[in-house]
Amino acid sequence: MNLKLRVWRQPGPSTPGRMVTYDAVGIGPDMSFLEMLDVVNERLIERGEVPIAFDHDCREGICGSCSLMINGVAHGPMPGTATCQLHMRSFKDGAVITVEPWRARAFPVLRDLVVDRSALDRIIQAGGYISAPTGGAPDGNTILIPKETVDTAMDAAQCIGCGACVAACPNGSASLFTASKLAHLGLLPQGQPERYRRALRMVAQMDIEDFGGCTLYGECQDACPKLISIDTITRMNRDFLKASLSEGRGAVAKAD
Repeated sequence: MNLKLRVWRQPGPSTPGRMVTYDAVGIGPDMSFLEMLDVVNERLIERGEVPIAFDHDCREGICGSCSLMINGVAHGPMPGTATCQLHMRSFKDGAVITVEPWRARAFPVLRDLVVDRSALDRIIQAGGYISAPTGGAPDGNTILIPKETVDTAMDAAQCIGCGACVAACPNGSASLFTASKLAHLGLLPQGQPERYRRALRMVAQMDIEDFGGCTLYGECQDACPKLISIDTITRMNRDFLKASLSEGRGAVAKAD
């Protein structure tokens, strides 16, 4: 396959960027998108040019590092697929492919296709964990949980934190990411003691990080490589509302 790439090149966060065109010649259709970029980089290095910087790690669709906008679509044209699992046979021979970093105010570009996604880490640090003593693992395993609850929690737990939902959202919202983490922990017995405090803290941190508000466009679930449903956002909103009302009642009681 012979392709033409239009790649965003930006030397640093405070340096203006621009689109640069490269020829990707002799690309195998069974190569992944990242393997194709590796080939392009090897040829750039051979010519003494600076290779294209892009994030990657496991290359198995697990780590969420491969954050690329491909022809304006987060992770490319195949639904339920991370960039590292996207194969070049998904494109036509001779195609022009535009490759850009995530475009979101909360994800500043560091270099080329690499963005700073530490805002998602800070949302997790705000409450995406369980700290209340709930007994050992054997105790947790003895608690019966309805299958529907287990399935919903595990569907949400598939979130790999790639940020595609943010990049695809017209508002740059991180609601699907945050809601997935809240649903995963909040539906399981071990997460119940801190369920509502967790919702308050993580939603508050999401706002602090300057993510946009959610208006339920649904672009996030379409871009998610794990196909997580926006139903999790409804659950998050419900928990946040309950937590806000409970906190308000508590403040009134203390004043009295």
